Amino acid sequence: MQRRLFMKKEEFSSLIQLPFLLDGATGSNLMAAGMPRGVCTETWVRDHKEILVNLQKAYVDAGSQAVYAPTFGANRISLSMHGLEKEVKSLNEILVSYSREAVGDQAYVVGDITTTGKMMAPAGDLSYEQAFETYQEQISCLAEAGVDFLVAETMISIDETLAALDAAQAVCDLPVLCSMTIESDGSLFTGGNIFEAAAALESAGASAVGINCSVGPEQLEAIVRTLASTVSVPVIAKPNAGMPQIDEQGQAVYSMTAPDFARHMKTLVDAGASIVGGCCGTTPEFIRCLADLLKS
Repeated sequence: MQRRLFMKKEEFSSLIQLPFLLDGATGSNLMAAGMPRGVCTETWVRDHKEILVNLQKAYVDAGSQAVYAPTFGANRISLSMHGLEKEVKSLNEILVSYSREAVGDQAYVVGDITTTGKMMAPAGDLSYEQAFETYQEQISCLAEAGVDFLVAETMISIDETLAALDAAQAVCDLPVLCSMTIESDGSLFTGGNIFEAAAALESAGASAVGINCSVGPEQLEAIVRTLASTVSVPVIAKPNAGMPQIDEQGQAVYSMTAPDFARHMKTLVDAGASIVGGCCGTTPEFIRCLADLLKS
């Protein structure tokens, strides 16, 4: 695959071949590698480069065509909770460079953004303008760092997702994938449902829409099928390795096996998902099983 720096959004559908395989989980694998609870993930990764690089190399070896740079919470509002709001530019730049080093020209590097953790008005005190400026700052850093496209993932509010999408389109011409976390019936945690949200995001310029995290793939067939009939852009499905059980140490334990995950994901592809991967609890082995099944 030849990497295209600053892929334009109108090129997205023509440059990727569907189904397109993303990576699996980052956070749960970092915790398995020793990252403590409660720390700033972005600075921990910065200080443990080899762990991230090895994980993303393993994803590409398994078949991932793109990896998410570990910039998930590297926005000003989230970083301020750790007193790091002045490190937005440096953290985004160095974390993207780690992913680029890991995959070279063998896979795309995706600039990863997510919710600020604050509720949008009127339910909370985060205004559209504040959200827009926060995302504008981070996305500018990601574009300058050379990501190939962007993803707004694990979003819970349509209003905040639209602010992120608007901010991206104000500062760059990169494709933006938007995926939200949902209840098993398709409802959003902040009201509304994924079908209304997906249609609104497509109208606002999203290059792909869908779901991530939330639940396991075995619960999503009907939702994916309806999504695919609702929008004309590619549908994303990046679910967890089933629903976790909490053990005596308070750790989330995912019991779904890699072959079972791959089998359920193939059902989602048949239902209309065309950009697929794994979220919490998945590993490179999950991606390898899915890649093998899709090839067959």
